[in-house]
Amino acid sequence: MKVPLLAFNDKGIYCQQADVYLDPWCPVTNAIITHGHADHARWGHQNYITHYDNVPIIKHRLGDINVTGKDWNESFKVNGVQFSLHPAGHVIGSAQIRVEYKGEVWVFTGDYKTEDDGVSVPYEVVKCNSFITECTFGLPAFKWAPQAEVMTDINNWWAENRAEGKTSVLFGYSLGKAQRLLKHLDPNIGKIYTHGAIENMTEVLRPLVDFPLTTRVTPATKKEDLLGSIVLAPPSAHGSTWIRKMTPFVTGSASGWMAFRGARRRRAVDRGFVLSDHCDWTGLLESIKATGAEKVICTHGYSDIFSKYLQEIGYDARTAHTQYEGELGEMDSKKDVEEERIEEQRE
Repeated sequence: MKVPLLAFNDKGIYCQQADVYLDPWCPVTNAIITHGHADHARWGHQNYITHYDNVPIIKHRLGDINVTGKDWNESFKVNGVQFSLHPAGHVIGSAQIRVEYKGEVWVFTGDYKTEDDGVSVPYEVVKCNSFITECTFGLPAFKWAPQAEVMTDINNWWAENRAEGKTSVLFGYSLGKAQRLLKHLDPNIGKIYTHGAIENMTEVLRPLVDFPLTTRVTPATKKEDLLGSIVLAPPSAHGSTWIRKMTPFVTGSASGWMAFRGARRRRAVDRGFVLSDHCDWTGLLESIKATGAEKVICTHGYSDIFSKYLQEIGYDARTAHTQYEGELGEMDSKKDVEEERIEEQRE
């Protein structure tokens, strides 16, 4: 029986011919990493390969690791298997992994989105025979408005809060969402402050992207300094002692989950903005069609529903179990959480 080029086992997505894992969730010898979110880039592997832009990110999050950087479309071979990294458009440094052996081509997306966010290198269509896709928002109900419209809403919300003498606290994951928001906030409205975990990650990424000026919230920051400003904070800061300094404040959350009715109430925020770093339903379908793939493997998210639909429209589609968590997996790493705890203790 022919061994598939890529197979799912209890450690991750495995290429037996090369003895290499893609985004493994258990410690392995050789790992190729798509991006820096905690559910895809884990500590404990002996050797890491990732895109150059992701190297400083995973070093910041994982510490002293043995990591090799690769450029976009740079081919490298391991035991006859050809690998290359291609832009996924998800967050800065995020890649799809192309795997080719004896004329057979697979692509593993990791996490991806097709809209150009002005921060990440835009998504690239990669032709293949088999396509491993996420399905974080794989329901027809998910349809994203253009980013420009969402950012106009966010900037208007901030301006309204400023006019009322209130601080705007906007929640977004410390890697990816926070920098995307920062890039498109209007600094003419007021001053932009950041939580320590977001500021630390943004400092890592400033050599790669021209971001507006930010000011870290510290124990020395006075409440009156914050009035009328906007503060970018990770979701885990909500309800913490750290946020008390912001009073009077209004909260907002930028997430794809805000498309669900009741999500804002469940997250106890005043305003929800639908902004995701993943494909919506249409984006997923258009991406799959563009690859020309005959076989599609659906991983994290609404994989059962999405794969069933793909079968109905003629694809050879199935699901595969992984430990990836989609937008939930973009929650702060242990290092980020520790940074937040230290910030709170300083208060």
